[in-house]
Amino acid sequence: MKNKRSIHINAERKRLHSSGEHKSWKKWGPYLAERQWGTVREDYSQHGDTWNFISHENARSNAYRWGEEGIAGFCEEDQILCLAPAFWNGNDPIIKERLFGLTNNQGNHGEDVKELYFHLESTPTHSYCKYLYKYPQKIFPYQDLLNGNQIGREKPEYELLDTGVFEDGKYFDCLIEYAKANPEDILMKITIFNRGPEPANIHVLPHIWFRNYWKHNPRFERPIIVKRDAGTLTTKSERNGVYYFYHDGGKVLFCENETNNQKVYGHSNVHKYVKDGVNDHVINGSSTVNPKTEGSKAAAWYKDTIECNGSRIYRIRLSREPHPHPWLDFDEIFVQRKTEADEYFKEITPPNLPSTRKKILWNAFSGLLWTKQFYYFDVHKWLFGGPGEDPPNRIYKRNEQWTHLTNRNIISMPDKWEYPWYAAWDLAFHTTTFAEVDPVFAKDQLQLMLTEYYMHPNGQIPAYEWNFSDVNPPVHSWAVWEVFQKDKKYFGKADYVFLEKCYHKLLINFTWWINQKDKEGMAIFEGGFLGLDNIGVFDRNYMPKGIRKLQQADATSWMALFALNMLRMSLELALQNPAYEESAAKFFRHFLNIGWSMHNIGGQDVSLWDEEDAFYYDVVQMEDGFSSRMKVRSLVGIIPLFAVEVIQSDLIDRLKEFNSRAQKIIRTRPDLASLISRIEEKNSSGHYLFSIMRGFRLEHVMKKLLDENEFLSPYGIRSLSKYHKDNPFIFEHHGNHRISYVPGESDTDMFGGNSNWRGPIWFPLNYLIIRSLLKFYQYFGPTYIYEFPTGSGHKLNLKQIAAELTNRLLKLFERNDAGRYQYHHEDKNHLFAKDKYFRDLHLFYEFFDGETGRGLGASHQTGWTALVANLLLEIDELDQP
Repeated sequence: MKNKRSIHINAERKRLHSSGEHKSWKKWGPYLAERQWGTVREDYSQHGDTWNFISHENARSNAYRWGEEGIAGFCEEDQILCLAPAFWNGNDPIIKERLFGLTNNQGNHGEDVKELYFHLESTPTHSYCKYLYKYPQKIFPYQDLLNGNQIGREKPEYELLDTGVFEDGKYFDCLIEYAKANPEDILMKITIFNRGPEPANIHVLPHIWFRNYWKHNPRFERPIIVKRDAGTLTTKSERNGVYYFYHDGGKVLFCENETNNQKVYGHSNVHKYVKDGVNDHVINGSSTVNPKTEGSKAAAWYKDTIECNGSRIYRIRLSREPHPHPWLDFDEIFVQRKTEADEYFKEITPPNLPSTRKKILWNAFSGLLWTKQFYYFDVHKWLFGGPGEDPPNRIYKRNEQWTHLTNRNIISMPDKWEYPWYAAWDLAFHTTTFAEVDPVFAKDQLQLMLTEYYMHPNGQIPAYEWNFSDVNPPVHSWAVWEVFQKDKKYFGKADYVFLEKCYHKLLINFTWWINQKDKEGMAIFEGGFLGLDNIGVFDRNYMPKGIRKLQQADATSWMALFALNMLRMSLELALQNPAYEESAAKFFRHFLNIGWSMHNIGGQDVSLWDEEDAFYYDVVQMEDGFSSRMKVRSLVGIIPLFAVEVIQSDLIDRLKEFNSRAQKIIRTRPDLASLISRIEEKNSSGHYLFSIMRGFRLEHVMKKLLDENEFLSPYGIRSLSKYHKDNPFIFEHHGNHRISYVPGESDTDMFGGNSNWRGPIWFPLNYLIIRSLLKFYQYFGPTYIYEFPTGSGHKLNLKQIAAELTNRLLKLFERNDAGRYQYHHEDKNHLFAKDKYFRDLHLFYEFFDGETGRGLGASHQTGWTALVANLLLEIDELDQP
């Protein structure tokens, strides 16, 4: 670990250090979801019809129970008061208050946002934020997008650019910026650019509204927004006091954030001016806004004609304190905060990083920071109603075993439209990137999942709201150790309190895995799909009749990594408290047991390692006692690579109790130790290697990993070997179950068809591969070489191979011969290649085509694809000898 960074404490860093857990400068931020409709939280249907209970069509009319949504929205940490812009081009049937997308059943590859927007900048405290939304001047093609995706799964998605609405530059660039004068003085600047060839009309409607918390909390009175004078509104509630909303011109419209019962449910409204009042008044001229100029929702309505290549700025200010002259320092504050943001990112950027890669780095961090979200979900209240409420009429009671779970926090989302709910293993990867810019937030996020409000009493970490009981790969321990080290580097001292707190909760989680996923006590684990949607021959959560058990190479390898992480944390904590030496010995034995069992399942001499193919496979056990390997060459067989750690001998020598216990285990069970790589042999630098892959197995796995006809793509490591393109694996049992190489979007309905690990490139697993290779290099050194690519005759050491894999991943974000970034969709007008207002914009997709590198899945999954930032920060070390 290197010493503390030598850095200048600039203005943003000072704000960051004074803002713990969303107080002070972090109190307000981009914490609105980008989609609240169609979520489990808002589903009060009898049978769990999540996508249809609140659809996009009635989202503008239905007041939400658990959260709010908006385009480039801001709110405080409890989401009492919300701020976001809306737009209308004068042609659409509705104003653009929220992003549009297709539901799981509407899209040919599952749910998918059908908008063009970009998270351009954000500082860690959100003192400055910038967001770009591209809005067509023609009628937004809602129906065309729906019809265009009613095609088979073998075809790619039909995207917004495919509809032709951006032809001839007939669109607006809506640039939304925020700057904070102080923690509770929020400046919003909306700049509308007309990119079209002629003047165009635009309506801009900055909204201010209260989340409807009073309906389900009778102890709270209804909050109110009132007109104070020609340019000022006052918001008042007993939960957050008084704020002043300043608007620079425009007509103010008021309604209530209450459901339009007449439209949604067919019975009379309790309130006259309901949630869609502003929309109906602007679009139809209806008398649906309150002439008394008060309500719980309001908007300033601007109507302008913008000339060709012209622009117009709209200014909003929301402040705790009154401002006699709100616009006097407005521009100056924006200039100052933007300058400070540039200074902050410059400081954390390697000086020799090319300018194009700097942009990727900054956009990746900014996208990650923009995808924070206020997440509120009380499962007990959702299932049974709150105090004084009638229980919801549910027949299907999702997550019934998680009634303890109460989430009310700012959490990093995988994608605030497609996945506006946390996912535990995604979040673990997010934190390793957050640790580079805000290690305090990274630590908070990891500890959050381990609190009594989240972790199940039995020790399971919640997966995601669709099914909290589903099983994610146990990477939380890996993330804790990574963040602990990064935090130590950042601040120059180790946070042992954080490490110890996490360790004890992870110990409970480890026990859950042992008790629930190794029910026979043989150190061979099940886990179901383990987040790797569509990677199996069949859904590993619901196996075909006649199969007793699936012994999973990936689940078992993840647990070997978990044991190693716990061993490493135990050793670190033992330096402060000798009692942890016994725990270290326990996890050392766990690690040995898992390694032995992978090659001798249940004492039956059945191994997850196949000698003939020299690869790891799952083993299926039938009810009649027959066992066989599922010979699918996938990431399942690569994941054993991750169970590797290098530990200095002087650390072990200092811990006498652990050393004694470890030596006794080795003496009494040499058969266990013989299957694990180099645990008794120091290298020349005094390091021990702990790995479930001995040298010859590593060599054979590397041959397949680096073979361009198998796993190695021009853009990283594929999730399934290309071998299966011409050699599909078929499992004949109650019909044929088939798996073949699919480099792009899924061609099956498994998991809704919106995810695919049968060929594409996924950043998190690629990142773990690179980090694992570097650990092997740390032990073996530069003389341990492999062919790269396999069969080329060109040999590299493991560090050089890690660098080559890194550069292949970075090629996704570099311009190709056509002039566009490799991952970009190629539309017929080549906008991302030729249009200066498109070509420099970055997206961070969920995964990437294994052959072309095209971005696929969720288009804003900056969460784990933000790991590109880690690669860029670490690339200097790869270039060093």
